[in-house]
Amino acid sequence: MSFWSTPGGWTLITVGEVLLVTVCVLISLAFLLWGDRKIWAGVQWRKGPNVVGPFGLMQSFADFGKFVLKEPVIPDGADKAVFILAPIISFVLAFGAWAVIPFAPGWVVSNINVGILYLLAISSLGVYGIIMGGWASNSKYPFLGSLRSAAQMVSYEVSIGFVLITVILLAGTMNLQSIVAQQAGWFWHWNVFGGGSWPLVVIMLPMSVVFFISFLAETNRPPFDLPEAESELVAGYQVEYSSTPYLLFMIGEYSNIVLMCALISILFFGGWNPGFPLGSPPAWVAYIIYLLTFILKTVFWFFLVAVAKAIVPRYRYDQLMRLGWKVFLPLSLVAVVVVAAWRVFAVGVPGVQ
Repeated sequence: MSFWSTPGGWTLITVGEVLLVTVCVLISLAFLLWGDRKIWAGVQWRKGPNVVGPFGLMQSFADFGKFVLKEPVIPDGADKAVFILAPIISFVLAFGAWAVIPFAPGWVVSNINVGILYLLAISSLGVYGIIMGGWASNSKYPFLGSLRSAAQMVSYEVSIGFVLITVILLAGTMNLQSIVAQQAGWFWHWNVFGGGSWPLVVIMLPMSVVFFISFLAETNRPPFDLPEAESELVAGYQVEYSSTPYLLFMIGEYSNIVLMCALISILFFGGWNPGFPLGSPPAWVAYIIYLLTFILKTVFWFFLVAVAKAIVPRYRYDQLMRLGWKVFLPLSLVAVVVVAAWRVFAVGVPGVQ
């Protein structure tokens, strides 16, 4: 029996896969953050980062070194254990969610049949890090920011959950690899176009828009960055943080943003599928095409996130809640009913006569 078939070998392989995904995501975050700042600067007719490295590409690494070398300051009266634990929880949960994201056929750390359910559980736990950070700071502004964030994340998780149910009903599975595999072939097989069922495009296309806007609110991203509103809350729940703990909060936040960009590509836009049949190229060529397709789709959605930050003004808090509860929730509920009815009466449920 090969060593790699033993529990020890399996452990080494899994740890290696986890480290590879973590390192790749961290490096990509550095350059995506640079792109985010460049896009914002371009909209405002500024140059943005342009000093450290060619075209300023090393600016994120310089910022990383600055944060690591600074002295962490814990306010008097803060609960020190919870204060330090909060950013660690946010960081770990943000990267734990990447375990079920498929980058190409078979390229996933954990190919579980309830991948969507796992992501919902991880995203629900992520709010605890923010609440703990705001409460442990022993200051009114961080506490108000954490309460805002908790209310906002819970509100938009509801609409995201119903949008995910429409995809599950359409695909008949919660396995992310299977969802992507069912969207193979031409682009009109993507779920955003009804997975090949053209009448459903009137439901799934708006649901992709609802998902995009909801994940902006879920990740506290402009124009829904109310938990960090500088004019009201002096930067929100992380205002008392500095040095490495602050860096962990920011890395966790950006990791969640990129995760959602990857997830909308997987659920609605074919994941690693390029939108046309590849034919029969060599396996290594096919895997390169699949991986590059997935990366380009994720970067495209991150570009839209960055553009929204640069050009859309911040919502008021009452507008934010009204949009989530009075618009997105009823809309997504109607979509679930329509897709379920389509599956039962137009397509038919497998195994049911």
